[in-house]
Amino acid sequence: MINVIISGGPGCGKGTQSDLISERFQLAHLSTGHLLRIEIANFSEIGREAQGYIAAGNLVPDEMILRLLAKTVDELPVSHGVIFDGYPRNVAQAEALDKLMEERGKQIDIFLDLQVPDEVMVERMMKRAQTSNRSDDTPETCRHRVQVYHEQTAPVKDYYVKKGICQTVDATGTIESIFREIEKIFSKMM
Repeated sequence: MINVIISGGPGCGKGTQSDLISERFQLAHLSTGHLLRIEIANFSEIGREAQGYIAAGNLVPDEMILRLLAKTVDELPVSHGVIFDGYPRNVAQAEALDKLMEERGKQIDIFLDLQVPDEVMVERMMKRAQTSNRSDDTPETCRHRVQVYHEQTAPVKDYYVKKGICQTVDATGTIESIFREIEKIFSKMM
């Protein structure tokens, strides 16, 4: 069993690589956005509460995300590892996630940092906008999302570097070449 955080800027390929890692290494793929959509669709207590924040244009509070993650981790088979896709997004969330895992006798084993230059992130988001009709991915919003990543999420890497579990991957290549590098990291850990 291995527990992983995959991180990197917007458009770095976290979701794509998470799917491949999940399938290859039999890890539960936990994306907070996906989990929230499921809870909202199921009209669960967390889903109804989250929908209220989202409808008002607000972010779902960290405490609620942690409750959702705790519920999800607790429902997994004991032997099942996890890949956290795009979470935590700041150091406070990283500390809270570490505590959540520790309370369950688990730990984060790898912080996988997908590195992509800013201009490549913007290009990828713009391509995604064209293919998926995402009107929110304008050049300005894409650059803003990269800036927010550097200000808020990038410091999470330093947190995990200090813990000695950060692994950096150059994510500018093809999906396949990036995944081969990730497989090398996992084979050393297992």
